[in-house]
Order: sequence, then structure tokens, then C-alpha cells
Amino acid sequence: MESTTIGFTTSEGIHNLSPREAVECCKNGAVLLDVREDYSSQFKQFAVPEVLQIPMSRLDQELQRVPKDKWIVLADSAGLRSKEAYLLLREKGFTRISNLAGGLVEWERDGMPLFADNAERLSGSCACQLKPRERKQKESRD
Repeated sequence: MESTTIGFTTSEGIHNLSPREAVECCKNGAVLLDVREDYSSQFKQFAVPEVLQIPMSRLDQELQRVPKDKWIVLADSAGLRSKEAYLLLREKGFTRISNLAGGLVEWERDGMPLFADNAERLSGSCACQLKPRERKQKESRD
């Protein structure tokens, strides 16, 4: 997939895709790289043909897992950490990369395909305080 076939917008030097554009890219061979931390990526997952999950906290150490021969769509919960990942990949020589604008929040709002595992639901008043909902209840019963 060449950059001329992707309808991205550029903001601060970062190529951003809408959720619909990202789904189309993934249907055409792009890899969606989910950089959410493990605890926040288990409840809802992107349902596209090829998803690679590497938390942002380990991305630099696991960079060899990211294919250089495919277009990479970086994604997270809200589109902020994926921008950091975009800049890291660009610094490391990746050129076929885009950021999912709005992350999983916009993805879900736009009705894009998701897998959800209710056993992994999170609760909390803000993203920085999210904790596994079901596990906490289960532990208190034990």
C-alpha cells in the first residue's frame, strides 16, 4: 500500500487516519499496532485482519516484531500514546506509518469492528485509574 492511496490528514507532521480509513487500510494489508498497555487492551480489541499488540512501555525493546514491509496503523485508547509510538517508529526509520486519530474511543463511536471480553471490563473514574472490574469483585468473594 503506497501513501498516495491513503486518505490521511497531517497534523504536527503525523499522518492521521479516521477509524473508517484505518479499517480500509487494514483490509488492504496494513497491520494495526495496538500500543495500549496489557491491562487496558484485554476488554475491547480491534477486530481487523492483522493486529499486533505491543504496549508503548515495551515498544522500543520489541521493535523487531514490527514488520517493515507493511503499512503500520498505530492505535491506542484515545490517540495520544499512539502519537508517541508514531514518532518513535519514524525516528527508527519506519516510513509507512499512520496514527489512528481518536484511538479506540473514536473507533467504537464510529461503529468499527471490535471484540469485547466482558470478563476483562474495567472500571474507574478516569483512564488513569482504570482497574479490572470483574477480577476485583471475584477477588473479594474469594
